[in-house]
Amino acid sequence: MTESGANTDAFSTGSSKKEMRVRRIKHGTVIDHITAGQALNVLRILGISGTTKAVVSVAMNVPSGVMGSKDIVKVEDRELEEEEVDRISLIAPNATINIIRDFEVIEKYKVDLPDSLEGVVKCDNPNCISNTNEPVTSKFIVNKKPVELRCIYCDHVISEGIAEHLI
Repeated sequence: MTESGANTDAFSTGSSKKEMRVRRIKHGTVIDHITAGQALNVLRILGISGTTKAVVSVAMNVPSGVMGSKDIVKVEDRELEEEEVDRISLIAPNATINIIRDFEVIEKYKVDLPDSLEGVVKCDNPNCISNTNEPVTSKFIVNKKPVELRCIYCDHVISEGIAEHLI
């Protein structure tokens, strides 16, 4: 499989031989360059659980020349919504999205962290107004390097475990 992981049949095993690990998909989305260990959080963001009827392939800790190791998620017969891509960017800011049709990559792009988020992440400050019974939607300003979220109401910063705070 190439570094993009999108449209070939095998991952390199470190020798001159290649072995089939994940099959090509005819239609769907390949999410590549996911931060190692985050593939299961990507599935959670996509609402994919063990009871789904969708064909999903997950490769974790795949050797990567660029990242050291990475995760890859392939979802057949589904193209992602912009909101899903925004959520993925929070936990995998280097991810690439590959749209596959008829076994070919027809579109490929890097995720882009938004400048702000609304109603996507829950502030973990229990005293924040967004955590009361007030009709207030959570809002965060996004710092991109390193990835940090600053609540606009209480200035609380979330920099680790962002996946745990996704709504």
